[in-house]
Amino acid sequence: MHSVDEPSPLTSDDQLRSLLAGIRVIAVVGLSANPERDSHHVAAYLQQHGYCIIPVNPKVAEVLGEKAYASLRDVPERVDMVDVFRQPATVPEIVADAIAIQAGAIWLQEGVVHEAAAATARAAGLPVIMDRCLLKEHRRLGL
Repeated sequence: MHSVDEPSPLTSDDQLRSLLAGIRVIAVVGLSANPERDSHHVAAYLQQHGYCIIPVNPKVAEVLGEKAYASLRDVPERVDMVDVFRQPATVPEIVADAIAIQAGAIWLQEGVVHEAAAATARAAGLPVIMDRCLLKEHRRLGL
């Protein structure tokens, strides 16, 4: 049961459309420079659809023509959404960083599930989408 102040999980198509319509800057945590990786494919798709992509990966300097940052806390601009391509065990730290930088929402890609971290994010007022592919949902919604 969710408290009155805690946003419930985003599940309806209308909620997802509204969320995606309101964002422009997406920090992609775990974005790989390898074009064969899912993170690269999804970020390229989002970039082609008008979103500003900010790579967050300490192992690369640049991805898709954008400067990469070692962590979310290093990103100098406002982040509307944090898109996570990392192992579930890393999610609590990523959520803490997203809350610290006052990101607008958190999207955990397919296979990335961490209920406790999602609850922490929601309690801090951040909408959370978990275990869903941003590219697939964007296409399915016809955005």
